[in-house]
Amino acid sequence: MKNKNSAVKGKIKPDVKYNNKLVSKFINMIMSNGKKSLAQDIVYDVFGIIKKQTQKNELEVFQIAIDNIKPKVEVKSRRIGGANYQVPVEVNDIRGTTLALRWIKEFARQKKGKSITSKLVNEILAAYNMEGDAVKKKQITHKMAEANKAFAHYNW
Repeated sequence: MKNKNSAVKGKIKPDVKYNNKLVSKFINMIMSNGKKSLAQDIVYDVFGIIKKQTQKNELEVFQIAIDNIKPKVEVKSRRIGGANYQVPVEVNDIRGTTLALRWIKEFARQKKGKSITSKLVNEILAAYNMEGDAVKKKQITHKMAEANKAFAHYNW
């Protein structure tokens, strides 16, 4: 049964430099303790380094990297008759983008040494080239959904 009042999505404004909502969302993900200007500096530095290293448009590289990481399906736990089943569920576009951004941030923060800027650059370029931890996470998610395909009829 669906709730009477569903959550209202907040409007996200495009960022200042690129006038892009995806970049703005990424800045908000990187931000910690409300320091948005620091997060903007980090993200814009990352894009500058990406442009310098690839000689391509940084927004296109970033968009392709996100598309390479974005999962198509995921598994959700569902309790039926006293047993928990991992039920494969299709991921909508907004959730897929959010997961991709989250995975980039998480795997960049897990790396040792170096600055957050260089770690983010490495993770985005790895995703652009279809390698790296975030792409592996997507493949693991897809494998898990494929393995639990038998429980797809429990989908709600």
